[in-house]
Amino acid sequence: MPWTITPEPPDSPAATALWRAYYTEVSDRWYLLHEGRPTDPAELEREIHARTGAELAPPKGRLLVARYDGAAAGTAGVRRLDADTAELTRVYLLPALRGKGGAALLVAAAEDTARAWGATRMILDTRADLVEARSLYARLGYAETAPHNDDVYADHWFGKPLT
Repeated sequence: MPWTITPEPPDSPAATALWRAYYTEVSDRWYLLHEGRPTDPAELEREIHARTGAELAPPKGRLLVARYDGAAAGTAGVRRLDADTAELTRVYLLPALRGKGGAALLVAAAEDTARAWGATRMILDTRADLVEARSLYARLGYAETAPHNDDVYADHWFGKPLT
């Protein structure tokens, strides 16, 4: 199988490059939709460096990196929120590798990580314009829920029992 998924530090070279690709894509989508322009490069750099992903480092988090034929291709992060609940975040695949099953494998690996911690449910949030993400989560058994945070960019909240 061409996919492998392994935990990596959030500051590894592969994780850093994938974070840049992820943030660039979601930021550009937001600004194009709301302001008709791509992200300002200085703003992009500031935000990329401000959001290091430290919350995805053990023991309270884990960043998973997917590789396709050995090349870094995507990420999924999972964080412990409490004894029963984990949060799925930073699910991303490079555009050229979408549609090859990697996203479902990343989410499954994140769910396995949460189960190993003893979590009985996974939650997440996403934006309205990330229709592909919402479709993926619904296909994988996530149901829309009431808001569980006050993230200004979140439009949809999902949950899934892990038992």
